[in-house]
Amino acid sequence: MRPDKREMLSLLQTMLRIREFEHRLGKYYDYRGYFEKTISRQESERTEALLASTLYDFASSGMIGGAVHLYVGMEAVATGVCAHLRDDDYVTGSHRGHGHFLAKGGSVSAALAELMGRSGGCSHGYGGSMHLFDPRKGFLGGNGIIGAQIPLALGPAFAAKYHGADGVAATFFGDGGANQGTLYESMNLAALWKLPVLFVCENNLYAATTPQRISSPLPDLAPRAAGFGMPGVIVDGQDVLAVYEVAGEAVARARAGGGPTFIEAKTYRFHGHCGAESDHAFADECAVWMERDPIELLKARLDEAEVARVAAEVEKELGEAERFALSSPLPEAVEVERFVF
Repeated sequence: MRPDKREMLSLLQTMLRIREFEHRLGKYYDYRGYFEKTISRQESERTEALLASTLYDFASSGMIGGAVHLYVGMEAVATGVCAHLRDDDYVTGSHRGHGHFLAKGGSVSAALAELMGRSGGCSHGYGGSMHLFDPRKGFLGGNGIIGAQIPLALGPAFAAKYHGADGVAATFFGDGGANQGTLYESMNLAALWKLPVLFVCENNLYAATTPQRISSPLPDLAPRAAGFGMPGVIVDGQDVLAVYEVAGEAVARARAGGGPTFIEAKTYRFHGHCGAESDHAFADECAVWMERDPIELLKARLDEAEVARVAAEVEKELGEAERFALSSPLPEAVEVERFVF
């Protein structure tokens, strides 16, 4: 199942939207997390002082507070999968979830406002980077707990099967999440009940800075699916057309009642684990992967004029999103008491 020219341009637009969104965060993000402080000997000898994190200062003097985990370099995965999903299909994302939210059709303006803690945000300013949320678009949130989003996807998948609908759920997680026990409990239940769910492992080779090669005995994770009697597919996560094809087959299988599929997308993030525009811990390796930038790979298959047109549309969209976010007011404290989605 290969996309036609119109679909390819739509895929490019989504990837550019995610990339530009992440890059714009650097204008409003000044995170000094893990900023080393000097402590006295007396403080260092007090266990409770260390437990209270006196060694570090988590602070942000920018408009965006807390941690942000960029999706730059990995855009092809969420884009290729979500291209096959409808608004009444559901997705759960990880802590690196900006791309998942935008690929599922979430508003760029609402996402940026949310990161700024504004009332115009998709979670009304209360969620932040790891808790983007829009059930109207079928996005049931990111999650700051590694692997915690995985079992949540089984809920809408079960609901679809129970009601005799052809809805599908997908959950995104990394190679670090792939070593969480909750994944295998979820895979077991999904396979047992033939639930229409896609387990999408975004294997970017590092759980924060822990290499997959020292956390898993084998380089591939998809073969683990065989133990649950479900297909396990490995795909080039830098090639959005390859992801699109594999995901299309998995979604069609799920809608037809064939049950779950495990997709392992080999990909790579181009920035550090956390922080806007942070450098990757393994710069030389990152440089090699950047030669296969998913956006550039797709651009090479398209007409330059068409690419320029799509890029201009995304640039305009991001400009409007910035104006919306900056003009959106901060939520009133009293709103928390009556907050209802």
